[in-house]
Amino acid sequence: MDLINKARERTLIARKAKFRAVDVLIIGICIAIVVYILYRIKVRLSYTWNWRIIPRYLIHRDPETGRLAVNYLLQGLFTTIKLSIWSSILALIIGMLMGIFRTSSNLLLRMIGTTYVEIIRNLPALVLIFIFYFFISAQIIPLLGIEDFIRSRTGNSKEILEFLFVPTSLFTQFISGILTIAIFEGAFITEIIRAGIESIERGQREAAHALGLSWADEMRFVILPQATKRVLPPLANQFISTIKDSAIVSAISIQELTFEGRQLATSTQRVFEVWISVTVMYLILTFSLSMLVNRMEKRLRRSD
Repeated sequence: MDLINKARERTLIARKAKFRAVDVLIIGICIAIVVYILYRIKVRLSYTWNWRIIPRYLIHRDPETGRLAVNYLLQGLFTTIKLSIWSSILALIIGMLMGIFRTSSNLLLRMIGTTYVEIIRNLPALVLIFIFYFFISAQIIPLLGIEDFIRSRTGNSKEILEFLFVPTSLFTQFISGILTIAIFEGAFITEIIRAGIESIERGQREAAHALGLSWADEMRFVILPQATKRVLPPLANQFISTIKDSAIVSAISIQELTFEGRQLATSTQRVFEVWISVTVMYLILTFSLSMLVNRMEKRLRRSD
């Protein structure tokens, strides 16, 4: 087995792409195009670049405490991360449940799972967010008294809630955004889970039946543990997609990165500097996660 694993590692190393002359040429052309675009912006639009304003919107000194504190852009980035994490957790729960429904032998459960996937995947995310925002914010949250409960918190409990979520004044929009993104992304996770379950060999199910396991025990002890390992890489990629899709909640005034970027671009009139900075922040976040996903995939391949 060790010899096989070593052979696989050598094969993977051999397959790694090496920089060739054409790669260097393509990179050089891309850099030249970017430089040319920036030059044309400066010449044709008579635009004066001013990058010195960006650092102050990342970190500033609090006038009350005199300490360094995060400013609008970093606050927006942290809100984006929180929104993505909570949405992904809820989307995973929805996707797991609906994925099991989609592979169930029960016709009603299959119809529920299929209907959910087909409806959500064929509706624009922006339409969904407006529907859920006005429905949940105007009807469900006031009915449950969640907003009053959150605003009544004081002391440590309030600080914990604001650390985990957002300031209490924005809680309603934040919850609406989480639910919308979770339901939207859950449809794609459903298909990932379904594919993972269906990839398990039929002999595994037959062995579970032979042992007298119930359907629930079969899924819990036999199918899902094996399927989970197979779907981890696509699930991780879906989390990266969730981060990018979270930008749509700026439409309901959730102060995440895109919203803060739009506000700053309008107020400072530094459109290019602000949006380039926002782009770089998104890129750093998603690229870092992509590297982690690649490492996870390599470890999973080695463990096979």
